Amino acid sequence: MAGHSKWANIKHRKAAQDAKRGKVFTKLIRELVVAAKSGGPLPEDNPRLRAAVDKALGNNMKRDTIDKAIARGAGAGEGDNYEEVTYEGYGVGGIAVLVDCMTDNRNRTVSDVRHAFTKRGGNLGTDGSVAYLFKRTGQISYPAGVDENRLIEVALEAGAEDVVTNDDGSMDVLTAWEDFSAVKEALQGAGLEPESAEVTMLASITVPVDLDGAEKLLALVDHLEDLDDVQNVFTNADIPASVMAELG
Repeated sequence: MAGHSKWANIKHRKAAQDAKRGKVFTKLIRELVVAAKSGGPLPEDNPRLRAAVDKALGNNMKRDTIDKAIARGAGAGEGDNYEEVTYEGYGVGGIAVLVDCMTDNRNRTVSDVRHAFTKRGGNLGTDGSVAYLFKRTGQISYPAGVDENRLIEVALEAGAEDVVTNDDGSMDVLTAWEDFSAVKEALQGAGLEPESAEVTMLASITVPVDLDGAEKLLALVDHLEDLDDVQNVFTNADIPASVMAELG
């Protein structure tokens, strides 16, 4: 598992979220609505909703706003008829790109996504072209210097699938996505507060990119993330820390 890729993606995504707080809240609310509609309004019985609530709270969304979104989903209110669709494609250099969307107009969404790929030097692929490279995984990250033995002990006892040490000394606890919240809470209960935690799509095979490739890829990711119907963008790029430092 390429540690640098994880670090780069988290750093980039957080910067993008901070710059577009209003748009991020809109996407978080949409995820809460759909999660509640598909699996019920009780987070303790709905792992996806539980993860969505955690993410919303992590982005400083008010509990009242979260509860209203869940109620909308549970009530199947008008105007919330979103369908989930995933688009697959390639960035410059053949980097695999997975784009998770929620839309009430599939034709509009695919047109916008295709335009983004074309404008940024990539191309939209067919269903199944890159999805096999990714697995939905809970990822709980700690900075270098964390008590490695304690982290491994608590994580594995809580049901984590693996604990990975990255090249920069940081560590990732990986879980089945359904177990993400339970493992995170066990780690927090043991005094191990993560630097970041999310349910993501991790690539089984990563591709290293240089400065030019990283600039072009992140331009594509930015363009896609700025689309209203796009919830998440995942890639299998391995961007070294030295390249991210040059990007600033």
